Amino acid sequence: MKIKSSQELVEEALKEIETLEAKKVRILQEQEKCTLVDIRDIRELWNEGTIKNSTHIPRGMLEFWLDPQSSYYRKEKFGEQKKMILFCAMGLRSALATKSLSDMGFKNVAHVNGGFHALKAEGLEIVEKEKK
Repeated sequence: MKIKSSQELVEEALKEIETLEAKKVRILQEQEKCTLVDIRDIRELWNEGTIKNSTHIPRGMLEFWLDPQSSYYRKEKFGEQKKMILFCAMGLRSALATKSLSDMGFKNVAHVNGGFHALKAEGLEIVEKEKK
């Protein structure tokens, strides 16, 4: 039995999902036409910060927090129907996560090519994530 590599899964996902460049994401954020979702591990946010006004959903909870039938559902965070743009560190986890949300039926979802590092290089404001 051959197991697909994570890279193969990412490549397959990229064929089916919308990928945005950091410059386009910056414009959408400035126009308040998107919700940025940081799916990185909380330790990554503590170490590197996150994009100002982004929402943090750990990758492992994404489908559960966005599923209205899940006991983990977080309705209050996602009432607006803006484009949901996911990002991770480099764009691999967010590609898989975007594919998963697309499979769930989400239509207005995309991810950032190059992830957090591309957004940071594009000049989006970084804020510290405090430990609670």
